[in-house]
Amino acid sequence: MLKNLSIEQFLATSDRQTVSLVIGMALGLSAALIGVLLALLGPLWAAAILVALVGGVWMVSSLTNALYTVIAIICLLPFATVPFKIVLTPTLLDIAMGTAVGLYLIQWMTGERRELKTTPVHPFVVVFAALTVFSFVAGLRHAGINTTILRRFAELILSIGFGLMLVDILREAKQIKHMVLAIAAGGVAASLVGIVLWVLPDGTAANFLVRLSIIGYPDAGVIQYIESNPALSERAIGTSVNPNALGGLLVLMGALIAPHAFSDQPLTGKRWHALAALVPVFGCLVLTFSRGSMLSFVVAIGVIALLRYPRLLILGVVAGAVFIVLPFTQEYIVRFIEGFQGADLATQMRFGEYQDAILLITRYPLLGVGFIGAPDIDIYLGVANVYLTIGSNMGLLGLSAFLLTMGAIFVYAWQARPRDGRPDELDPIWLGLLAGLVSVLFNGIFDHYFFNLEFHFAVTIFWIYIGLLLATSRVLLTSRSGDEAAESVQAQPDSAGVITSEKSMAV
Repeated sequence: MLKNLSIEQFLATSDRQTVSLVIGMALGLSAALIGVLLALLGPLWAAAILVALVGGVWMVSSLTNALYTVIAIICLLPFATVPFKIVLTPTLLDIAMGTAVGLYLIQWMTGERRELKTTPVHPFVVVFAALTVFSFVAGLRHAGINTTILRRFAELILSIGFGLMLVDILREAKQIKHMVLAIAAGGVAASLVGIVLWVLPDGTAANFLVRLSIIGYPDAGVIQYIESNPALSERAIGTSVNPNALGGLLVLMGALIAPHAFSDQPLTGKRWHALAALVPVFGCLVLTFSRGSMLSFVVAIGVIALLRYPRLLILGVVAGAVFIVLPFTQEYIVRFIEGFQGADLATQMRFGEYQDAILLITRYPLLGVGFIGAPDIDIYLGVANVYLTIGSNMGLLGLSAFLLTMGAIFVYAWQARPRDGRPDELDPIWLGLLAGLVSVLFNGIFDHYFFNLEFHFAVTIFWIYIGLLLATSRVLLTSRSGDEAAESVQAQPDSAGVITSEKSMAV
């Protein structure tokens, strides 16, 4: 009988004695659980477990909550795993994404969803995913497989599918706005964590990060320096382990937030809210000392300026000039100059990786060597370039499919570009997503995190942006086609050849 009642119905229909008994038992069990956790693990981990339990219940309560949880984990605990092994050791991101997919499928099974929303880009993505699987299977002849590799590859396919799932889930402007706000909030939180850990003494920051080793984080070498040299500046990493990976994440966040600082319809309500959010994101990006990410951010701002806000170019030039002459940015400027000249160790190592990757692709041009290992002793997998990484893993066929897919995404999205005289509340969101995707593809020249099995969170946020851009473009196109249809009906001439106005039609 009780199993068919909701909590609210149970409290409303049951007598006081029964309700008091149930509440008392729940409080008693909770107190006992807290006591056991305190005794066995101490206050810190007891609190962490309780927060995780509450968060887990909140996550499974709705698909929207599960999506927000995915974003929160990507931004704050991207490498966290469960502290025990269940055949495999799933990450928190795996669990959150699996929950979201499960709740999505349940909606189909229960009839809550009856029509699949797609775009013309979907076939391109599906073909690319199929080629990815084919290359992985074909590459098994070069190296043995283990559970870790299998899990990581499954995560790659899950991330691609997750982006397509978002296109179906986000059907209304309100849903898109809420999702974008969650991403922006996560980006600000990640940047603040990165700044705080950078400001703290190295020992204090290291102690905090080492404590995360119980949930899968490294237990040594957690503080990063330029060229791994403690004599040089520390690099901000937040909880993203790698400063370049954090930099790439912050570029996406900055690109998404920036248009709202100039839009007449900012998602944040006020323009200064967006500016305030942009300050820590940009500040943490600078502290990563990631030159590729910094250049990518400049590209993102350039796209936003050229497409919608030309005055941003002037502000960018002024800000760049100030940045160059400030005394405390001189080390940063020197790093850029060394990079352009190929004079520093990191750049020289990249050039070597590029040469080796090109050698691998010339030997296995069609399908690459898969995702596990290279068949020849003098070549290897691993290059700081997305395009050479895809070429190494999937050959020129896979690289062509990837570039074709990206091209199809931009062609479709471009149809939904903002129109003068027809402002829409989704315009700044569309612009930020487009600029973010352009910046990621530019950043792919210098790094490989957005197609790297070891950086699941980076791969996932990349495909989330793709899903959001496709969903936003579809909603904009649908809205505009509806408006144009309504206008054409209102402007139709009557039998006397007179155009019927909206007012006369109403009469």
